[in-house]
Amino acid sequence: MNDKGHPASFTGTARTQGGACSPDEYLTLDATAMAALVQRGELEPQDLLDAAIARCDDVNPRINAVNMRCEARAQQTLAARREAGTSRDGAFAGVPTLAKDMHTAVAGTITTNGSRSQRDAAPATYDATLIARYEAAGMVVFGKTTTPEFGLSTTTESALWGKTCNPWDLAMSAGGSSGGAAAAVAAGIVPVAHATDGGGSIRIPASYCGVFGMKPTRYRTPHGPDVFEGWFGASCAHVVSRSVRDSALALDVSHGHEKGSPYWLAAPERPFADEVRRAPSRLRVGLVADSLTGMPLDDDIAAALDATVRLLTRLGHDVEPVTLAIESQQLFSAHGAASGTALVAAVRDRETALGRALQTDELEPVAWRIVRNAQQYSAETLYRARRTFERIGLQMEEKFDRFDVLLSPVTATLTPPLGRLSLEQEYEEYIKHIVGSVSYTALANVSGQPSMSVPLGVSRSGLPIGMMFTAALCGEGLLFQLAGQLEAAQPWAPLAPSL
Repeated sequence: MNDKGHPASFTGTARTQGGACSPDEYLTLDATAMAALVQRGELEPQDLLDAAIARCDDVNPRINAVNMRCEARAQQTLAARREAGTSRDGAFAGVPTLAKDMHTAVAGTITTNGSRSQRDAAPATYDATLIARYEAAGMVVFGKTTTPEFGLSTTTESALWGKTCNPWDLAMSAGGSSGGAAAAVAAGIVPVAHATDGGGSIRIPASYCGVFGMKPTRYRTPHGPDVFEGWFGASCAHVVSRSVRDSALALDVSHGHEKGSPYWLAAPERPFADEVRRAPSRLRVGLVADSLTGMPLDDDIAAALDATVRLLTRLGHDVEPVTLAIESQQLFSAHGAASGTALVAAVRDRETALGRALQTDELEPVAWRIVRNAQQYSAETLYRARRTFERIGLQMEEKFDRFDVLLSPVTATLTPPLGRLSLEQEYEEYIKHIVGSVSYTALANVSGQPSMSVPLGVSRSGLPIGMMFTAALCGEGLLFQLAGQLEAAQPWAPLAPSL
């Protein structure tokens, strides 16, 4: 550990003089450390961007995490900051990053949502509020990351962009739908990358790729400016990162009300970055071992869960088994109604823009099936789905009268091989395979609570296993306290070792 309580593997070594950032040095730095070097004048933002581009050139052909590059935009951003004298300003001064290619506008780029139906979409003329806030804090967006079609799978594979490989094992999935983001961070292309989570899409890829991933409380981060919520608020945006402190700092610079939105949360008691350095008090931890889908827990994941309980006990926390008693059929039906009708709307919007109906080969088979199913929903179906969100949210909040956090696995099954969760298969096969990956995560999307994946386990085959912690609404500060403690007690690998 260094003198600030952070794993030394994320913070690089002291620089005695300026100069370019070497490839090896770039890989030792998390975003917080990069920004500190820029702020002190020991590194130039251009050095970091050059190093990120070089790393992307080196490893992306093997993992397919970045599907679009906007380097000219990034260079213009740096030039404008130099001219304005603000190159060293911001909490993330000069830090290179990537935006997820999913419902997120980056001016001058298209958003394909991983779909052939969107590949000729018009470039955005504005930045999403979240992207604008990242760049106002000093980040430099130079590309976008791969996604499955409309975020419909927990793997990142699409007919448009191909398969995104797990940097720990190129034959395995990187997770989804933020698999491109998680793979890019695990491979060292960037230390922190934008991601979204509508049913586990931050936490599942974080678990599979061995990085840290926090889904914030519903409405903590902005979703606009064109649409102010996704899937009744189930879909939230944040980042995946190598270090806990980067995630906390990213939430500090991005949270808060955006103009025009009817949704926002009260400001936290103190900056999230400060919480990482605060030891949590003795926590009451509820252990949730049973999955919502009835999927049995893989032996390696069960072993990682047991080891996490021992670690928590050693750190002074109390762990007690708990049963959630959530009506899983209602939960998944409500979530499916929200996400399915959103897909129908996206398809109709695209057809309006094209002036024609989409052709069979413009959506993948599973997506077409979801569209057909969702077209049958009534207004009552959607109304009752929204009520289910509220009821389950209350049920979960009542659990936090007794517990400070809930612990569970992120998934019931281990990282799958590429192809198993593809949207280019029969719908029934897709459903059969996907239940192992969404057995735990979707609950927090429906209920709204913050939830994080912490890389605390490794399978016998050497693949990362994440453990999930969920807190009460607006409980991100407590989660960051716990995550910082776990990171210090059991540091994880800063990069996937296979690249």
